[in-house]
Amino acid sequence: MKTHPTVRLAAGTFSLPGFAQARELCAKSMMVFLALSFAAVAAAPPAHWVVSWGASPSPLPDAAQIRSKGLEFNNQTLREIVHLSIGGPAVRVRFSNIFGRQSLEIGSAHVALRTSDSTILPSSDRALTFGGASGVYVPPNAFVLSDPVQLAVPVETDVAISIFIPHLAAAAGIHSFAQQTSYVGAGDLTAAASIANPRAISSWIFLAGVDVSAAPSTAAIAVFGDSRVDGDGSTPDANRRWPNVLAKRLSQQGLPLGVLNAGIIGNRILHDAPPVAVELGVNALSRFDRDALDQPGVKYVIVLEGIVDIGLPGTQFAPASEAVSVDDLIIGMKQLIARAHDRGMKIFGATQTPFSGANTIPGMFSAEKEAQRKALNQWIRSSHAFDAVLDFDKVVLDPANPERIRPALDSGDHLHPNDAGYEAMGNSIDISLFR
Repeated sequence: MKTHPTVRLAAGTFSLPGFAQARELCAKSMMVFLALSFAAVAAAPPAHWVVSWGASPSPLPDAAQIRSKGLEFNNQTLREIVHLSIGGPAVRVRFSNIFGRQSLEIGSAHVALRTSDSTILPSSDRALTFGGASGVYVPPNAFVLSDPVQLAVPVETDVAISIFIPHLAAAAGIHSFAQQTSYVGAGDLTAAASIANPRAISSWIFLAGVDVSAAPSTAAIAVFGDSRVDGDGSTPDANRRWPNVLAKRLSQQGLPLGVLNAGIIGNRILHDAPPVAVELGVNALSRFDRDALDQPGVKYVIVLEGIVDIGLPGTQFAPASEAVSVDDLIIGMKQLIARAHDRGMKIFGATQTPFSGANTIPGMFSAEKEAQRKALNQWIRSSHAFDAVLDFDKVVLDPANPERIRPALDSGDHLHPNDAGYEAMGNSIDISLFR
């Protein structure tokens, strides 16, 4: 008598004719399903992420300054406005607790297109998650990436990142000189269309970057440097820094390149910020990898830094013992060049712009410091250490007085260009360097 496999259940034992054939058919079907699934996964490459906007952090001030400057948050929402360089069909956001002294709790976060002030386009609002969770703890001196969200963002557009801080937390990941107004309101307003009666702030806090999903050919340029990169002297809330000008030109010419602004006011290559002005950041050699080379999709680097190394020592902000020689600066620049080349990136050096008459910091300029500026520029132009040179000195100098910025391009402090000066700098860059 022919027997059949049996299935034992709690109620008894049953004989199932044809069970073996069914089991074999099921197994074959499962194998086909798995094969097709694996093929689909293999055919779909991982998303190519490219940084579209970012901000470099500086250390925190002491506890008393944190309180006096309103840099503590408790049951509040920060709605921070950023201006993207390139667009894409999906985004992810990088939240920062860099230089934080304790873990940061983010209760919830949203991203949306901004229309004006603190108002967003409601249909574009997306809740952000972290491994599927609505909130996240960020360890001290760390950052976290949100899960990707489908949100079509155009090129050259404003995005609002809303961050709810449920419990008392000191600001971290601070980029002090944003030249952009952001907003703070009471409670969890991450999904609100706008924030009523907000407190305005002019720094980016707990926020490090926005990446977009892009075609594999898309890359980014990291612009690294000091206040002349950060946009000091340009009009706030207008995105008139020269990296913004460069991003617009690239977009108009159809070149798929994001532009990351990794500038920090008062930053130096060889020395950290003084304790009285921690917003000037840690030295360039320390932050170069984190703020520029490690950013998603970066293929090119532009460096405009060195004038503060020359000018700051001997002023109220830095002792004369921190004075550096031109050879010291050249060694520092060669370090940056080598590290970029190790990553297979091209790195371009910009000449130091004039600063005679600089009046924001007494003692910033002297004949000796001007001689150093000229010697450093000569090395940048003639050494061929950089892959190319952006001669911003020649772009903005006054032909009648080459040690000064041309009056029409001067913000008034004789150190930083104005909107017209930054536009001239951005327009002077040879776009073919990035083709």
